Amino acid sequence: MRAALAPGIRLLRALPRDSRYRGLTLVLTFFCYTSYHLSRKPISIVKSQLHPNCSALDPNTHNDSNSSTWCSWAPFDGDNYKELFGALDNAFLVAYAIGMFISGIFGERLPLRYYLSGGMVLSGLFTALFGLGYFWDIHVLWYFIVMQVCNGLVQTTGWPSVVACVGNWFGKGKRGLIMGIWNSHTSVGNILGSLIAGVWVSSAWGLSFIVPGIIIAAVGIICFFFLVEYPEDVGCSPPLHHMASDEEDAGGVTTNGKDPEAVTSNEGPLSTSGQSSTDRPDSPKEAAEEPEAISFLGALRIPGVVEFSLCLLFAKLVSYTFLYWLPLYIVNVAHFGAKEAGDLSTLFDVGGILGGIFAGLISDYTGGRATTCCVMLILAAPMLFLYNHVGQNGIGTSIAMLIVCGALVNGPYALITTAVSADLGTHESLKGNAKALSTVTAIIDGTGSIGAALGPLLAGLISPTGWNNVFYMLIAADVLACLLLTRVVVKEVRGWCGYMARKRGSSVQLTESVLDRK
Repeated sequence: MRAALAPGIRLLRALPRDSRYRGLTLVLTFFCYTSYHLSRKPISIVKSQLHPNCSALDPNTHNDSNSSTWCSWAPFDGDNYKELFGALDNAFLVAYAIGMFISGIFGERLPLRYYLSGGMVLSGLFTALFGLGYFWDIHVLWYFIVMQVCNGLVQTTGWPSVVACVGNWFGKGKRGLIMGIWNSHTSVGNILGSLIAGVWVSSAWGLSFIVPGIIIAAVGIICFFFLVEYPEDVGCSPPLHHMASDEEDAGGVTTNGKDPEAVTSNEGPLSTSGQSSTDRPDSPKEAAEEPEAISFLGALRIPGVVEFSLCLLFAKLVSYTFLYWLPLYIVNVAHFGAKEAGDLSTLFDVGGILGGIFAGLISDYTGGRATTCCVMLILAAPMLFLYNHVGQNGIGTSIAMLIVCGALVNGPYALITTAVSADLGTHESLKGNAKALSTVTAIIDGTGSIGAALGPLLAGLISPTGWNNVFYMLIAADVLACLLLTRVVVKEVRGWCGYMARKRGSSVQLTESVLDRK
């Protein structure tokens, strides 16, 4: 007797073909970038173990000197250990920022599947090599710096590739919400990275790097076998990026309140068109020749790219300072152990998940990407001040404020690097040329990565003068990020006012026509 078809398979068969492939792309790219962030997080967890408070430990048989740093890992056993930690962070982030500007150009010209999977395997290699320094008993700074630089360069293959893939599959209508949920991979990766690194941080910290390295390499191999770059490659219909009636502002957002996908979608939440690619008259497969990839300067000329790039520079400065220094701050201020501090710091990323989804949902509903970012940045500044002054008064207060700060800091960061980047990479000024997504994404995230490099570096230089000064620096960066979006916010507000005026005018005309008939 043959068993009935499995329920999961029946569900898959019930979904339209386009929806199945869109779901596969969304899930696969989610796990890809989750593993990228998973492999970046261990360094922030291990810092407190490289230079622990040795006086709080029991006498050890290996302690044959009177040094107060006998349990530290050389070369991080000196008084300048914070500066050396800052150098480690900066080595990765500067390499990442420089490589990102180049990565987008390669991403437009190489097969994304090869580019992404190859970068993940190499990233796993360099992450594991950093951890092997523990087992090989390496105590020279240059080794760890070189591993960080190499890892920073190869990790630039990730973001332009995954955003380009998702942008190729999903149209603009619900992009903010879909990408807001999808962008939780950043926080999920940070959380998993903290938990995995925390398992071995106090016993054999090298495994805190080796295990994440193996994970990202394994996910890269899976990506090689299953990733589909374009809908047309499997006979699916491409998404609808624009409508003729859309009113676009300088930031590339829709302000007329209409949902482009709602016009054509009849295949469920993951589908953007009911037609097959063979039925569409404008199918890329029928094009005479493939459009050329956009140049770097051409991408900069897209309206909104410069403003959002500079805003992300300061927003990412704040986010990455928390990413790399929050566990150490908790250890120093709240006096938790390394593992407990790492676990508590994951709440900031939990807030980041909620903030990214909330920002995407609101920006889809209002059509105002820049305004959504600006409001969240304004609210983030006083919350950072409060967290520094009252956030350690109790475990309940600390948990609540970490979640709120994570939502307000990472919400704008998530929105700009996902939905905004995809919107600008498919801007109507490109006239349908899809060869801009990777380059635009790389420019925006590359500029943001300059801030990501500056944040931890400044934190390392400022923290010896007191943690209060570090938070003042973060608040100033937050305010600057908000101010840089002023022009785009004004443009969006004017668009809303014009739309409401036209709507009122239409209502008046309708009322007058009804009265005339009477």
